[in-house]
Amino acid sequence: MRIRLVKRNLVALVAVSLVVVTLLFSTRVLIVSEDRPSTGQLGVKVNPAVRFRYGTLAELTESVFNANFKQCVINAERFPVDPQLVLVVQVHNRPEYLRLLIKSLERAAEVHSFLLIFSHDYFSEEIDAIVQGITFCKVLQIYFPFSTQLYPSGFPGKDPRDCPRDISKDAALKTGCLNAEHPDSYGHYREAFITQTKHHWWWKLHFVWERVQALQGYRGFVVFLEEDNYILPDFYHFYKAMLEFRKSNCPECDVLALGNHNGVTEFTNLSNKVLTTGWMSTKHNIGMALSREVYYKLMGCNEAYCTYDDYNWDWTLQHLSGTCVSKPLKVLAAQGSRVLHTGDCGLHQKENCRPEWAAQKAEEQIKTVKDSLFPAALLLSRAEAVEHKPHVNNGGWGDIRDHILCKNYAERL
Repeated sequence: MRIRLVKRNLVALVAVSLVVVTLLFSTRVLIVSEDRPSTGQLGVKVNPAVRFRYGTLAELTESVFNANFKQCVINAERFPVDPQLVLVVQVHNRPEYLRLLIKSLERAAEVHSFLLIFSHDYFSEEIDAIVQGITFCKVLQIYFPFSTQLYPSGFPGKDPRDCPRDISKDAALKTGCLNAEHPDSYGHYREAFITQTKHHWWWKLHFVWERVQALQGYRGFVVFLEEDNYILPDFYHFYKAMLEFRKSNCPECDVLALGNHNGVTEFTNLSNKVLTTGWMSTKHNIGMALSREVYYKLMGCNEAYCTYDDYNWDWTLQHLSGTCVSKPLKVLAAQGSRVLHTGDCGLHQKENCRPEWAAQKAEEQIKTVKDSLFPAALLLSRAEAVEHKPHVNNGGWGDIRDHILCKNYAERL
């Protein structure tokens, strides 16, 4: 009996590996089938933008791969100097919140020196038009090639042969559903839409640092945002102040956290204050800035990230900090947040979304704090212990197919 189980598991593993290799190989074939475009300064592509075709799934897939290969930087000729700050925005399908973020970026001081990279896992003409309408700085769009939108009836989307989420393992084994051997820690089977965000975050991290030509030679931090964030006008001023503070007071700080989840509470008193502490998911996952050196630390944890049974990228990162990353990540954190969270809808909340209320609230908050922006210098309010903070994993990431695909981003992309 044991031999039969081992053989069955081995066959399943080989089958999963073949699926993943096929996906990755098709990605590379589509990419290299295009003629190599010309480049300008620092690897910026000067060819025309890729024209997306939405007519069929095959056309959309090819458009995604072509765009990732060509990497056309919008407004490159208007802003020819190298970027002083790179911001990467993970975008799904909330166009009204994305408009709010872009509006806040347009109002940011010195925004012309930014490179904005929008990383998409949902592809639509509306979202493309919003991003491509930006005229105030350089813009690059990259596209997650394993989006569930591109695989509507098979992994990494939902395969009709997959096990239902709440079926027991015994029942799943009897029915012979595709992933019966691999429920999560709580006995649940994968939900494609739940796993996508963690996949996208890890792919984006690798693609930005390893594949984006416009970042060749860039030595600064990369700030990671989401589509329902909203930045304050002195965002870049505060970022530069944090760099100076880190240089003289905390060179061992791994991460800059320009945002928190406190909104503008007590902002007048906290505007010029920072603290040092260990990285925590619930505090430092908004407006997080990483250097290339920290990226390499995380890349060494590819196996641990991709097999840890938690569908959240940020809780997974907290798990890595102090386990796989032997020395817990130390954060220099803004106490007066330069990033607001506008989204009242997200992965688990789909109804009663009111982006117009979020816009009004953000405008009111900016008016409240405007006299406290652009502090002359930063002060360290406190230095907390930097230690690993264990937590109970949330599950949702038990499927071996997710593990294999995730690990291959670093190895092949």
